[in-house]
Amino acid sequence: MKNTQTLNLNLFRFEIGTHKENNVIWIHFPKNFDVLKHLKSFTKPRWSQSQLCWYVPDKIHYRDLFNLEKKILGKQALLQIHPINLHALTELQNEIILRGLSQNTLRSYSTEFAQLLSTIKDFPVENLTSEKIKAYLLYCVTDLGVSENYLHSRINALKFYFEKVLRREKIFLEIPRPKKPEILPKSLNPSEIAKIISVTENAKHQTIIKLCYGMGLRVSEIVNLKIEDIDSKSMRVLISKAKGKKDRYVNLPESILPQLRDYYREFRPKEFLFEGQDGGKYSVRSAQNVFKNAMKKAGIHKTVGIHSLRHSYATHLLEYGTDISLIQKLLGHNQISTTLNYTKIVDKHLRKVESPLDRL
Repeated sequence: MKNTQTLNLNLFRFEIGTHKENNVIWIHFPKNFDVLKHLKSFTKPRWSQSQLCWYVPDKIHYRDLFNLEKKILGKQALLQIHPINLHALTELQNEIILRGLSQNTLRSYSTEFAQLLSTIKDFPVENLTSEKIKAYLLYCVTDLGVSENYLHSRINALKFYFEKVLRREKIFLEIPRPKKPEILPKSLNPSEIAKIISVTENAKHQTIIKLCYGMGLRVSEIVNLKIEDIDSKSMRVLISKAKGKKDRYVNLPESILPQLRDYYREFRPKEFLFEGQDGGKYSVRSAQNVFKNAMKKAGIHKTVGIHSLRHSYATHLLEYGTDISLIQKLLGHNQISTTLNYTKIVDKHLRKVESPLDRL
């Protein structure tokens, strides 16, 4: 049977380091067979005879599992940048931090900007003209095969550096952006949602799935939800510091209130509504695995993740006749155009068109 528990982080101490010229995460814990067995149920650690310590490769997966800070750039990536341009990377990162942008933005922009710096070698990045930047972006498409979405991300990083760090406001006016592919949000139908809920017997797991769907939450929002954010009298829930560092209120489904009270009495969370075995908020990966396991158990083979519950929430609200502007507020979208994507899924007039095949 697949392990559905969470790693007890209180048993371990983690340390970032190197071993045989590779980046690793050292795992320290008292000599105990049961603790080692617990660790091996989540990871595949290796033993270093020279250091007398267990370790795993320093990868995003393990940093997420161990609740460690994500590294912005690896050692190898930094070695590809000529010393003459290292200051530019630092300036970019400092500007992002001072503006209070997210860690995701910091990692993404740093990675994309580092790609440019490694390509231009010892040519000073501040001396690049719009023509040279165009040539670089063309190289990304024709030689590297970078997709439209990745190219947009790369352009955003370069635009940030030249316009926000160097204050060269007009440099990107002449640089065209590729057309983004129109990808519709993937959602589940109500019967599939009901089946996923019914096969999830664990009370905590089922409550996570119900709230993600019932309130249209992102996975980061469900794991950051605190007990104090839930107001059962007004039936509203505060989603604090969500994407874009914005607060918003969503409606608490009336049908889940009895289950939520039973869940609280059984698990007694202290701060966060959903916590690990030994306290602290539930990890994003654990929540994703809850949904993945439920999908498998329900026999649903669509290629969707837990975020599809949020898409399903918006799609079904639209199908039930909810005003699009209200859905926008509940989802916390900045632009109505983002919410309008769901109208392309719920086109009732389009669904009524009969195929000519059915008339033969």
